[in-house]
Amino acid sequence: MQVYINGRFLVQRITGVQRFAREIIKMLDHQLDIKCTILVPSEFQGWDSFQNIKIKKIGKLSGHLWEQLELPLYVKGRPLINLCNTGPVFKRNQIITIHDAAVYASPQGFSKLFRVWYKTMFFFFRLLSRKILTVSEFSKNELVKYLKVNSDKLKTISEGKEHFDKIKEDDSILPKMKLKKNCYILAVSSMNPNKNFQTLVETTQYLKDESFEIVIAGGTDCRVFNRVNLTNENIKHAGYVTDEELKSLYMHAGCFVFPSVYEGFGLPPLEAMSVGCPILVSNVGPMPEVAGEAAVYFNPYDSKDLAQKIKYVMNNDEVKNKLKEAGLKQADKFSWKTVATQLIGHIKQLDL
Repeated sequence: MQVYINGRFLVQRITGVQRFAREIIKMLDHQLDIKCTILVPSEFQGWDSFQNIKIKKIGKLSGHLWEQLELPLYVKGRPLINLCNTGPVFKRNQIITIHDAAVYASPQGFSKLFRVWYKTMFFFFRLLSRKILTVSEFSKNELVKYLKVNSDKLKTISEGKEHFDKIKEDDSILPKMKLKKNCYILAVSSMNPNKNFQTLVETTQYLKDESFEIVIAGGTDCRVFNRVNLTNENIKHAGYVTDEELKSLYMHAGCFVFPSVYEGFGLPPLEAMSVGCPILVSNVGPMPEVAGEAAVYFNPYDSKDLAQKIKYVMNNDEVKNKLKEAGLKQADKFSWKTVATQLIGHIKQLDL
């Protein structure tokens, strides 16, 4: 069985959806049922070597033009797998992974051009694509609500956490940012307003008498997301960090806070749990699916509630230890190997 994989994600900065794609590809490389070739734009400069998967450069264009014109022209009627929200709009024999319905449910976080283009793509995916995958029951329900996708076409797969197991932490980030172990609260993600980091800013007014700091790791793409005002002397911005630095920040944080008001899945809380970091997550969206009983939940629209929950965790070692143990057990339920197996099952339903 021969399938092609849309490899545009290999020339993009790694965020949650690109991480999702890369980790699945690594697992697909260990199976022999399906022969996979990743098609990439000419700008591709190289990535991990594979045992069984081939990488092939095609075309001369880049970005959406490459994806809409040169990619489908090369693939023609053969099966194509798209893992990162986008793909050729007029192709039928393909699988599209749509990670969330944020452009419908929470459009204020995106530029007008971004919203129009993604809604256009999603409309044609609903009509033409053989199958649509998403990453949580919450996201599935949202896509049914906004896109009116037939339940037979829309299926769920999960996410995993093994990528963190292989990373060696880089503790140099701590002295670089003047951080003390277990004396800071960590938040991680892009500065999309849906991530609701503004609530963290408001929370600091209730934490003035506490000795811990708040650290936000991650960047912002102002071409896509509207600006978020996060100016506050009690918050340290780490910006983009390496995977090794990020693992260290997770491992040595007093707790991890995820105040997002809209997610398709929520990979950062899973990463935090996988290294034993106590987590506090919002009580909306897919968070109960991801964190189960291994988290302290808070109202993401109530900064006072968040502040109280932060104090409860940060000032109670027994609570921290229970959350750590529960988080490790919860994280073990998620595996990229399982996700790859799920994907293979869906691939076999295409015209191969």
